[in-house]
Amino acid sequence: MEINKLVDLNNLRTAPQLSNWQEKKLLEELEANIFHADWITIGIMAPSDSEAIEALQSISKKYSTIKFGNLGSLHADGGVFLKANQKTSNVFVRSENGLGEGILITCQYDQGAKESSTFGPMPLDFFT
Repeated sequence: MEINKLVDLNNLRTAPQLSNWQEKKLLEELEANIFHADWITIGIMAPSDSEAIEALQSISKKYSTIKFGNLGSLHADGGVFLKANQKTSNVFVRSENGLGEGILITCQYDQGAKESSTFGPMPLDFFT
């Protein structure tokens, strides 16, 4: 499957391998959405809690306005799903086997007239 736009990721269960060109193009499109959103939620499917936390930290490192605390207290065994909310700064992680792997970003809006949009899955190292 050819990946040229964010929408091309929608039907994937796990993040594809992307070329540098694809990553750059998708990141430009994603940032246009992130910067117009009021806040984002992040879902991370990973083989371990440490890989999920590392992926979340890479997003905070890239974008100074997206911060989360208390990551050291997070723990779950095996495959995990991590959920982070920029608006509340809440982060939760749970064991979840059978998931794919990747980062999902949902752009949220304060106005009810605007629908949220979810993008991904993107590779766990997408923001590094």
